[in-house]
Amino acid sequence: MNAQRGVTTFGMHAKPVIPFDFFDPLVEFGTGALNGTMELTGGFGFGMLVRHGISNTFSFETGISQIRRGYAWQLVNDTNGFAADDRIRYIGYEIPVTGLVFVRLGERSYMNASLGASLDMYPSDAVREVVDARAFMSRSGWAQFGLNGNLGFEYRTERSGIIYLGATYHRAFGDMAQATLTWFSPRTGLPSNISTPLAGSYLTLDLRYLFHEDPNRERVRKNK
Repeated sequence: MNAQRGVTTFGMHAKPVIPFDFFDPLVEFGTGALNGTMELTGGFGFGMLVRHGISNTFSFETGISQIRRGYAWQLVNDTNGFAADDRIRYIGYEIPVTGLVFVRLGERSYMNASLGASLDMYPSDAVREVVDARAFMSRSGWAQFGLNGNLGFEYRTERSGIIYLGATYHRAFGDMAQATLTWFSPRTGLPSNISTPLAGSYLTLDLRYLFHEDPNRERVRKNK
């Protein structure tokens, strides 16, 4: 497993989203007496991946994953003391293409850094309603491109595959969605809206497992 050149391995990954104000701060917006906030509170991503070794120090990786972002929202109307808060979930899919560079730390342990692009897809909008208020997240487009940066460590076992732990920062090139908070007047039922764009960037803790593939078996397969 130490020789990765020409070897293709398959795996799966899970990545909990870490709320971190530096990357995606609390968004405050409003007009007049109507004010609101949207804040990323966490989320979870999972999927499968494919890695192909170009050399013993450089590999190419791709795959597909689902990412679920959780937001907490709050809406306040200062004129009548109205206040509402709730949570809303926004689902997307990602197809990343990244290049990985490895630095050997020990007999079977490695550190790696990766950088690449991602095709982000959003199948639908999201809506959440409470009494006299509503949160609506409208996708900016069904697909857009993003940037992935990663740093991590992995241990390559002799026969049981690769165990990986790291962190990934994802940043979309454009706004992910438009968030709109609506207050409905109890007397007239007429809506009042405030809105703000959401970038959708996030930081994750990456847990990956890649199945074992014997380099010798790969060479034999190619020769046949």
